[in-house]
Amino acid sequence: MQHLAIAAAATAVFIGAGSGAVTSMTGAPPAMPMMDVSNPMIAGTAMLPGESILANASKSPEHAKFVSEVKAAGLASTLDGAGTYTVFAPTDAAYGELGKDKAAAILKSAKKNARYLVVKGSYDSTKLLQLINEQGGRVKLHTLEGGTIVASLNGPTNILLMDENGAMADIAVYDIHQKNGVMQVIDRVLTPGKETREVAGR
Repeated sequence: MQHLAIAAAATAVFIGAGSGAVTSMTGAPPAMPMMDVSNPMIAGTAMLPGESILANASKSPEHAKFVSEVKAAGLASTLDGAGTYTVFAPTDAAYGELGKDKAAAILKSAKKNARYLVVKGSYDSTKLLQLINEQGGRVKLHTLEGGTIVASLNGPTNILLMDENGAMADIAVYDIHQKNGVMQVIDRVLTPGKETREVAGR
């Protein structure tokens, strides 16, 4: 599992876009991040920053079930388009832990469940950490489904996500940047609460 390096010192400098935040504790000025820094790989497969979220997720050996859910939800064109989104993408192993019946039920309600995993805007690890610190230790992210995912710190080096049912997921691979947003790979499937509400537009 990939973790962030989070410094407690106020003078810590966070740099980098691909493999998560890196802390510079030396006196030397940090190198400026380059826009073409390579993304983390997923199971040995390169995730290209010039591709869309959908294109990279489709190439990932660990996201076949997530991509199927996205397509069933009618989100393929959204995540292949020009908007800016953050996607919390569960792995195939995460779906497998649900069992066949629950996984099938999630796919059946894909429009609701897949939209719950997508947030408008770009939320990489640096932005999430900033918001968590500014808002007293936890921040609510508003999803396309209309619900919220709560992000907080789990110890000094990990961002924890909680859904509306109290289920929790760690970010397993941070900050996979694409031309239309960011993908954060998570190790559990997050699902919305049972209440009915208006689904947010694209």
